[in-house]
Amino acid sequence: MSTDPWPEGYDWILHEELDSTNAEAARIAEHLHRPTWIMARHQTNARGRRGRPWTNPPGNFAATLVLKPLGGPQAASLRSFLAANALYETLSHWCDRSALSLKWPNDVLLNGGKVAGILLESAGTGGATEWLSVGIGVNLLHTPHGVRDPSFPPVCVRTETGETVEPDDFLRVLADNYATEEMILDRLGFQPIRRRWLERAARLGEIITARTPREEVTGRFETVDEMGQLVLKTLKGRVKIPAADVFF
Repeated sequence: MSTDPWPEGYDWILHEELDSTNAEAARIAEHLHRPTWIMARHQTNARGRRGRPWTNPPGNFAATLVLKPLGGPQAASLRSFLAANALYETLSHWCDRSALSLKWPNDVLLNGGKVAGILLESAGTGGATEWLSVGIGVNLLHTPHGVRDPSFPPVCVRTETGETVEPDDFLRVLADNYATEEMILDRLGFQPIRRRWLERAARLGEIITARTPREEVTGRFETVDEMGQLVLKTLKGRVKIPAADVFF
């Protein structure tokens, strides 16, 4: 069992089974008084970005952090970078750091395969964010079957490293790392978080393709800007992309 301390100011709710930790976050967010991690040992209706299904067999990690951050949707969206940095640091407890990389906007790769994903959802009115959920899924014990993604095939920590990681232990380390990211954001702003994310970015400086519902843009991955947007250098100049699926 992990001996990492639980971060001060955060709560933890554990369920044996849920439809989705993000769905549970939406149901109870207004009743929470502190940042709260909701964890399920098994999800029956897990989902990823754009409503895609996320396979979550028992033994893998599924949790959602519910926050009530200050600021509007743009400030809330930057939490995906905090979560990615925290995931990278957490996975490095059991994985070789050189085998890990961060794929914009919200995936973590292990030996080039997708080992973890992040899903942000929020609610608010009048330009203010009332609550934000940061959903995180990690393939700890099992590689999902039936997932067709030849560019980023799913992988799991046990198969790639030989390490067996308990979800409870993983959450303790992750929660502590995430709390550190929030402290950095509060004291120093987004810049140091952005810098560390870029140091771990997959294919930085290389040619990649960003696919949105409206278009496909291919160019050199220059950076991520202060708004969290992907910046590509194309034949038509620099293009900033707020949201897309990225392919190498």
